[in-house]
Amino acid sequence: MHRNACWPGRRVTIGGNDVEMSRLPRAARACAAGLLILMTGVPARADGPIALTPFSEARGGKLPGPWRPVGLPGSSKPLTRFDLVPMDGQTVLRVLADHSYANLVHDLPDVVLPRGTLLRWRWRLDQALPDADLRHRETDDTALKVCLLFNAPAENLSALEQGLLGVARALSGERLPAATLCYVWDNTLPAGTVLDNAYTARIRMVVVDSGDKQIGHWISHQRDVAADFRRAFGREFPVLPPLEGVAVGADSDNTGGHSVGFVGDVTLSP
Repeated sequence: MHRNACWPGRRVTIGGNDVEMSRLPRAARACAAGLLILMTGVPARADGPIALTPFSEARGGKLPGPWRPVGLPGSSKPLTRFDLVPMDGQTVLRVLADHSYANLVHDLPDVVLPRGTLLRWRWRLDQALPDADLRHRETDDTALKVCLLFNAPAENLSALEQGLLGVARALSGERLPAATLCYVWDNTLPAGTVLDNAYTARIRMVVVDSGDKQIGHWISHQRDVAADFRRAFGREFPVLPPLEGVAVGADSDNTGGHSVGFVGDVTLSP
C-alpha cells in the first residue's frame, strides 16, 4: 500500500485494492487532522483581505470567534492548550502542547483566492520538541504550525485515495478536506523541505523554520499561497481550490514532549 494513503490494518477492498482495516480508526484520526467540516454552497471570491479574526483585538482573555479548538475525533488524548497572553505590548496566542494534540480552526465560506494572495503571520518558539521528526509516524509532532484547508475536488484522487478518504470521513463524522497545506517549525528538517504527513498525503507540510537557533525570537513569514499549493499539490489539483479554513496548532502526542510557542495575527490579503 502506498505511503500516501491513510494507513489501515484487517483487509478490505477499496477502489479495487486490498487494504488493511484494523488500524482504520487511527488512520481516520490522523486524516482528521485536516480538522474542518467542509462548508457547502457557492464559493465567494475575495477581492480584498480575507476576514480572519485577529488575536490582537480580543478582549477579556477569551479566544475570539470563530476560532475554535479541534482535537482528533474519537480520541481521548489531551488537547493542546490555546490561550491569549500579553507580550511585547500586544495580545498574542500562546500554544502549549504537552502529550497532546489539537488545532485552533477558523472556518471560512469557501473563499476563492485571487492571484498573488499572501499568507502572513509571525510566531515565536520558546520550547521545542527535540525528539520530533516529521518523516516518521512515531515522531510525527510539531511545536508550531499554520495550516490552510482547501475544498479540493476528491474526484481528482485515485480510486484508492477516494475510498480511504471516504472511510476516514465516515469514521470521524467530519467531511475532511482533500488538501491541507501546513507551514511548520520542525526540529530536524531544513527550511524549504516539502513532505507528506507521515499518515496521509491529504496533508502536506512546508518547513519554514528549523532547529533551535531562533528559539525565543519572533519570526515573521510571508508566503505566496498559490505557489506553495502548486508545489505541494499541483500534480493532483492544477487549479487552486477554494479556501475553507485556517488553523494554528501544535502536537506532541507521539513523542510525549512539551512545547511552548506564540503566534501573532494571521492574515490573508492580495
